[in-house]
Amino acid sequence: MVYRAKPSDGLAWITGASSGIGRAAAQELVRRGYRVAVTARRAEALASLAASTPGHIFVFQGDVTDRAAMAALVAEIEASLGPIALAFLNAGVYFPAERDGFSAEVIAETFEINVGGVVNTLAPVLEAMRKRQSGQIAITSSIAGYGGIPGSLAYGGTKAALINMAEALRITVDDDGVAVQVVNPGFVQTEMNAHNDFFEMPFLMTADEAAKRICDGFETGGFEITFPRRLAWFAKALCLLPYPLYLPVVKYVTRRAQKK
Repeated sequence: MVYRAKPSDGLAWITGASSGIGRAAAQELVRRGYRVAVTARRAEALASLAASTPGHIFVFQGDVTDRAAMAALVAEIEASLGPIALAFLNAGVYFPAERDGFSAEVIAETFEINVGGVVNTLAPVLEAMRKRQSGQIAITSSIAGYGGIPGSLAYGGTKAALINMAEALRITVDDDGVAVQVVNPGFVQTEMNAHNDFFEMPFLMTADEAAKRICDGFETGGFEITFPRRLAWFAKALCLLPYPLYLPVVKYVTRRAQKK
């Protein structure tokens, strides 16, 4: 039977919790009975989040690109608050500059945060959970990781890497008492896309609604938590096409989606 964390098992830990999905998920998990440790670089945003539910959210400021700091931070969280039963590794970025053309700098920084940041936070929490033979880890990827699309060379590439990593990890630790999930949202209203003037965002939902669906998936979902289903199924169907069809179809669809 696949392990599913409960508030009585320990606390939840969320990275990238200063805004968007991470912030909303922290508040939703508190409503479901959890104590929640939150991590991000922006101390003021984390402080305001903790103040919204006093005594339930605990701030551990940090930069996910700092591997040694993340290992120390996980140890600090568990020493002060107890075991992490549920880890939601959610920190990530999208730089609109990648739409301007190929940039090695933008690609490298995106991978450093989106992939490297997950690796740096995953390593210590996974080690702790495997020792206990108990834990649940969810990694935020995106529907954008299903297949290549224009204007998402860096972001989409990182999300594809995270999907692959989560799949491999699920198989690897399946017998160790650790449940691994991947979260693949569609378009969610966040600071990251608040100023999008490049393309339409079908089925756009609020961060609060996304957080509810994600937390439902933590409790009862399978390996993949994805929404909205209509967009996910469409994207998955496109990926079944052979490349001579996939490439021109995606080019046509994305051009149609661009704002005039």
